[in-house]
This record gives sequence, structure tokens and C-alpha cells, in this order.
Amino acid sequence: MHKLRRKDTYEAPPPCQEEEGKSHIAQQHILFVRFACRPITRGRAEGEALVTKEYISFLGGIDKETGVVIEDCEIKGKSIAGKILIFPGGKGSTVGTYVLLNLKKKGVAPKAIINRKTETIIAVGAAIAGIPLVEVRDEFFFANVKTGDYVTVNAEEGYVELVK
Repeated sequence: MHKLRRKDTYEAPPPCQEEEGKSHIAQQHILFVRFACRPITRGRAEGEALVTKEYISFLGGIDKETGVVIEDCEIKGKSIAGKILIFPGGKGSTVGTYVLLNLKKKGVAPKAIINRKTETIIAVGAAIAGIPLVEVRDEFFFANVKTGDYVTVNAEEGYVELVK
């Protein structure tokens, strides 16, 4: 029997293999937090977070053909394609704007970008590529969001949701 409790506990049905006379209940705790954000470009997206604490340059930091991070950071070797890319801000050349547009055209761009402080290169790139971009200034968000978390970006209504 499935029970959904108020708050954050879900009782799952017993697994297929049970010990005789014993019931196995799994509990899954879900943390859901909404953060205010400042929309830079409009749109909505949701999906898996890809998070780095490092500033990123799209020129030389992301492979422009594959969307794989080549910059030396904790997400090096991972693809940004279809992810919610979360990093403090951009750095580097103005050509990064066109790299972001190229990634979108090739289908390997992130679904959305979340920065602490957005620089012009990222803002223009996201605008011309049609990628939702927001700033979140809440340090609790950056302290708690991790790669693999589920994130919703709503740059229409000005919020980001983190589900763990």
C-alpha cells in the first residue's frame, strides 16, 4: 500500500524479495526549497544540476563541439548538454557569447544557467541562444546545491526550486 505523508516522508511498497514474516519499508526524504532569483533572460527549465564552484569561460573552458567541460575544475569531463549549469559567473573572452550560441545550435547547450553574479558575456550568449539565465544571491543555495540535484528555473516568475 502506498502512503504519502504530509511533510517529507514517503513509504514505498516492500521490495519483491522479502524475508518471510517481515515487511520492508523504504523511506525517502525530499527537501524542496524555493529561492528568489533575478531573471537575466526569460524562460523556464528543469532538470539535473551540474555544479562547479569555479568561474567558467565558454571559450576554452567548454568544448564548443560536444559541450564537455575541458576547464580544470570539479566538473571537468562532464557534459553541460541538457543540464542546469550552476556556477558563480563567467570569465574570459567575448567570443564565449558565440560559443554559447554554437552549443545551442548543436544541441549540446545547458537547459538553463544559474549564476551568483552574471557577467555580460554570459548574459548576451544566453539571450541570443534563448537559454534561461538567472542570478541567485542566496548563499544557502550555493552552499547546498550539488551536481545531480533536481532544479527548476522559472525566469518568468523569478524563482529557482531545489529538490534533494
